[in-house]
Amino acid sequence: MGESITLKGKGLEIESLVAVARNGAPVVVADEAWTRISSCRSFVERRIANHEPMYGITTGIGEFSETLLTPEQTLEFQKLLIYSHTAGIGDPLPVEVVRGAICSRINVHCHGHSGGRARVTEAMVDLLNHHITPVVCEKGSVGACGDLSPMGQVALTLMGEGEAFLDGKRISSSDALKARGLSPLTLQPRDGLCIINGSNMLTAWAALLLHDISDWLKVHDTLAAMTLESLKANMVPYDERLHTLRGFSGSGITARNILALTEGSEILSLPEKKVQDAYSMRSTPQVVGTLRDAVSYARSQVETELNGVGDNPLFLPKEDTILTGANFQGSPVALPMEMVGVGLSMCSVLSERRLNRLLNPALSVGLPPFLAKKPGLHSGLMLSQYTAGALVAENRILSHPAANQSIPAAADQEDFVSMGFTTSQKTAQMLENAWGILAIEAIAAAQALDLRAPHKPGYGVEAARLAVRSVVPKLEEDRPLHNDHNGMKSMLLSGSFLTQVERVVSLH
Repeated sequence: MGESITLKGKGLEIESLVAVARNGAPVVVADEAWTRISSCRSFVERRIANHEPMYGITTGIGEFSETLLTPEQTLEFQKLLIYSHTAGIGDPLPVEVVRGAICSRINVHCHGHSGGRARVTEAMVDLLNHHITPVVCEKGSVGACGDLSPMGQVALTLMGEGEAFLDGKRISSSDALKARGLSPLTLQPRDGLCIINGSNMLTAWAALLLHDISDWLKVHDTLAAMTLESLKANMVPYDERLHTLRGFSGSGITARNILALTEGSEILSLPEKKVQDAYSMRSTPQVVGTLRDAVSYARSQVETELNGVGDNPLFLPKEDTILTGANFQGSPVALPMEMVGVGLSMCSVLSERRLNRLLNPALSVGLPPFLAKKPGLHSGLMLSQYTAGALVAENRILSHPAANQSIPAAADQEDFVSMGFTTSQKTAQMLENAWGILAIEAIAAAQALDLRAPHKPGYGVEAARLAVRSVVPKLEEDRPLHNDHNGMKSMLLSGSFLTQVERVVSLH
């Protein structure tokens, strides 16, 4: 499970959230955070005792924010709030996304501006540390007023209602809590809203995606290097001086990675080279570097959100003030993640175009058509390109933005919503497709390198070729290719391919 992650409202990095969400690292809340949470709760309880109007505590929510609740209704309201907001639909979200959201929400509480009881935060910590994961429907959030519906199902589990995953089984939340010796929460005023009123689900998903896209970029550079070797590329476009003169950091990183991977190449020392290769071969640093820079910006935005106070209203005990605003809006994460999704689509096109040059005998610098041993009798990897093309087309469709697709809700009280949850959801599908496209390029590039023998590629590229060959044998005659595609994709997703390459070359 690894070392525990201490949450204190600041300093939560994407890698730490991944450790909790994916790897099961335990969570500890810092002592000073508990003090802030308790101080804020005392402030809220004094206001409740005075029957002061407070959104979502002594009033309704949304269109009902002007409706004052009686003291008796105030006690009942939080439970009813959760019931009404658990209105999602569809299959369960991935466990790691839900765990990441709970971790993110705890970190919001640590600031001491959310107003819930310390007992609520303790119960959320218990879910993580006892590996009880609420079953949360995959659709239903519009990414404003928080991820209300999905976080509502988190609250249901805390209440001992709904369902949860425990030890890989889907069971009732009450049974899950009982199995771990935990008691369900009885919600008090403000408790329910302080669980659900933030964009934590979409942000946690974005954090997980950004972590994985960093590896995708390294794998991409490795496969680009394999294809460039196979096509006897002119490597002048990878000269670091070109990228230093323009000034974009991502471009320089991509160029350095590819030069490191091709170091020691016999193939690239062969004399037959064009003065200028096609754009898909010489523009790789500029195109992929753009995605790298977009990912860097998105990371900064996501980590800002992970460590910010995404809630409403906010309670400032030291200033004896309550602020009502819109810190639940998911737009600050949604828009950068739209950019990342478009970048993934863009770089997937680049990979497919390199694949085309490997397979097209008019463009492949002497390689046989479709890399087949007996062209005509054998079709080689002709149909692999069809699959890559289908994935590229799907990614282009998914590139259509969600972040500008607001549909007003709550009788137009909530008349602009971020749709940021949809952004995270479709970016996840785009990344899944992008891994598949790289898997197909890997198979083709390894086949092409085998056909270039006895001339050897660079040391890093050779490590990559051997890694491919550990799961996909050389294509000597036609065979069903779906097993090759899925096996190669699984290897890329497992991290094994990148591990083998980085034993030889350190990538950035």
